Amino acid sequence: MEILSFLAPPFAVCVVLVSVLGYLGLHVLLRGVIFVDLALAQIVAMGAVIAFYLGYEYGTPQSFAISLAAAVLGAAVFSWTRMRHARVSQEAIIGISYVVASAATILVADRAPEGAEHIKELLAGTVIWVTWPTVSHVLKICATVGVVYYLLRRKFHLISENPELAFDSGMRVRWWDFLFYVLFGLVITVSVEIAGVLMVFAYLVAPAIIALVFSDRWSVRIALAWLTGLLASAMGLLASYRWDLPSGPAIVCCLGLFLLVFAGWRRLRKSHSSSTTTAVP
Repeated sequence: MEILSFLAPPFAVCVVLVSVLGYLGLHVLLRGVIFVDLALAQIVAMGAVIAFYLGYEYGTPQSFAISLAAAVLGAAVFSWTRMRHARVSQEAIIGISYVVASAATILVADRAPEGAEHIKELLAGTVIWVTWPTVSHVLKICATVGVVYYLLRRKFHLISENPELAFDSGMRVRWWDFLFYVLFGLVITVSVEIAGVLMVFAYLVAPAIIALVFSDRWSVRIALAWLTGLLASAMGLLASYRWDLPSGPAIVCCLGLFLLVFAGWRRLRKSHSSSTTTAVP
């Protein structure tokens, strides 16, 4: 009971984050901009370090506002560099955005007291120390964003799955991308404060990879992404509590383990199918 009582708030916030990030990860992979979430998370981290340098403690409203402003700036860059026929891949722009944000974070942290420790906290997160008021705060923000995504899901799904049709139908794809990334940035901002950059990226990508391979239906994909994220979260939190490990990296490693097991299962299944086909006269 002591373990359950201690881990209940961290697991609850993991449930909230997986619910939103698992869905957003599907869009990220379908759009082929795999590192946009990592870049956006790093831009948010840069905003948090700038706020810390200006004297605003991590987790304060001022720090959140500066981080969110950085996320909106990133959303503008990623949406307005989206071209129907681009001579330079958008992944290149996303990659350089990540590198510049990382470099700026290091430069600012170098001038801030205990800056290195602050960067470590932004990378690894502090999800194990989450309290119920924080869970409630995160739930309100993510639920609001989730409702907006649900109401606009048809347009977002079309742009992610068939961008050419979206352009041909006359949709203002850049503006819809900007709205998508602003909402994305809001979720990333609140997530990085708790889970850290590494865990947010893993939540977005790892469950989505498994879900997209399994099914073409959005309902099945979302369910699989949620299930994968929640199982890995439970395993990671238990390992963190049992062996006194950093909770964020523990969850990330569990997600990595899930991917390895899934890849092995897929390989064995293909080998079995091939041998069965060969054996049939």
